[in-house]
Amino acid sequence: MLSTLRNAWKVPELRKKILFTLFMVAIFRMGNTIPVPGIDTAKLTSLTKSGSLFGFYDLISGGAFSKFSIFAMGVVPFINSSIIMQLLTIAVPRLEQLSKEGEDGRKKIQQYTRYAAVPLGIIQAFSTYAIITRAGALQDPSNKLNIFLIILTLTTASTFLMWFGDKITEKGVGNGISLIIFVNIMSRFPTTLYQIIGLQKAETVNFIELVVFALAALALFIGVVIMSLSERRIPVQYAGKTAGGKVYKGQSTHIPINVNGSAVIGIIFAISVMQFPMTIGQFWPNSAFYQFITGSKFSLFKENSWQYALTYFALTIFFTWFYTEVTFKPDEMAENMHKSSGFVPGIRPGEPTAIYIGKVLARISIIGGAFAGIIAITPILAESYSNFKGIYFGGTGLLIMVGVALDTLRQLESQLVMRHYQGFLK
Repeated sequence: MLSTLRNAWKVPELRKKILFTLFMVAIFRMGNTIPVPGIDTAKLTSLTKSGSLFGFYDLISGGAFSKFSIFAMGVVPFINSSIIMQLLTIAVPRLEQLSKEGEDGRKKIQQYTRYAAVPLGIIQAFSTYAIITRAGALQDPSNKLNIFLIILTLTTASTFLMWFGDKITEKGVGNGISLIIFVNIMSRFPTTLYQIIGLQKAETVNFIELVVFALAALALFIGVVIMSLSERRIPVQYAGKTAGGKVYKGQSTHIPINVNGSAVIGIIFAISVMQFPMTIGQFWPNSAFYQFITGSKFSLFKENSWQYALTYFALTIFFTWFYTEVTFKPDEMAENMHKSSGFVPGIRPGEPTAIYIGKVLARISIIGGAFAGIIAITPILAESYSNFKGIYFGGTGLLIMVGVALDTLRQLESQLVMRHYQGFLK
C-alpha cells in the first residue's frame, strides 16, 4: 500500500488529485465543527451512548450528531436513497431498463438517486428534530422558528455533502461519498483510544487485559482484510469463433464474487430492525411497550443479552443473503453468458447455469453473512464479558474502512498501470 502511494505521488497528475482530495477532506472536517445553535450537546452525547443505533449514527457522521454540527446527518440520506433505488431497480421496469442501457442509463439512475436524497433528507431532518426535542436537547422548544432552521440547515448541509462527494469522485481519488464516511470513522479513533487509556489509568482494566484487547482488535482487522479480499471465482469458458475470415480461439476467464460484498448492508438492516422498537419506545418512556422491551427477562430487544446477540447475528445473515438475492440476477448472468458463447465447464447453458450461479451466491452470502454477524456482535460481547465498558468499538466501522481503503487503492493502482504501461514486449 505504501509503495502504491509513493509511486502515485511521483506522478504529477495523481499528485494533484491526492492533494485535491486532502484539501476537500480538510474543508469537510472544518465544517464538521460548526454547531447548530440552540442545542444542548451534553444530552445528545448521553443519547448516543444509550443505544447502538444512535451510536452507529454518530460513528458514520464522525461525531457530528453528538456535537450536532451542520453535518449531523452526514451522507445518510444519500445512502438511504441509493439503497432504495437499488431495490426499486428490481421492481420498476423503467429503472430496470435504464440499468441495462450502459453508462447513460447508470447516470440517469444516479441523477434520480440525488433527487430522491433531498426529500429523504427533509424527512430525516424532521425526525432528528423530533429526537432532540424528546431528548430535551433543544434549549428553547417554544421557539417555532427552530424547527424550520434545523430542518433547513441539516437538509442543506447534507445536500452540500452529496455535491462535495461528487466533486471528490470527479477530480480527486476514490469514491467521494465513501471517503467522507471513511474519514468520519477514522476521526473517532482518537476518542476511542482516549477512552481506553482512561480505563487503564482508572485501573478499571489491567495491562494484560489491555494487551488481550489490542490482540483481539488486530485479529479482527486481519480477518476483515482477508474476508474483504476473498472471492469465489466461477470459471467461464468462451467458445472459439470466426469473424472476418479469422479464427479466434476460445478463452478461459472467471466471474469474481466477493464474499463480503453485502456484509455492511446486512449489518445496517439488522441493527435498524433490532434498535427500532427501542428507539420508538424512548419517545414514550412510561408506556407499557417501553417497559416490556426493556424490562422483560426474555426480551429480544434488551441490549447486552444473549437473546439480543443471537437475534442480531441471525438477522445479519438473513439480510446479507436477502440483499445478495435481490441485487444479483443469476438469470441475467446466465443469459449474457450464453449470448457471448460462454459456459461454465460441466454445466449446461441456460437455466442449469442460472441455478448453479444462484446456489453459489446463496452459499457465499451465508458465509459472508456469518462473518458479518460475528463482526456485529463483537461490541456486545466486549461490553458484556469484559471491563471495556462504554467504548463503541466494533467491526462494522472496520468493515467500511477496509472496503473503502481497498477500493481507493485499486483505483490508484489502475491509474498507475494506465500511466506506466510499457507493452507486453518489455
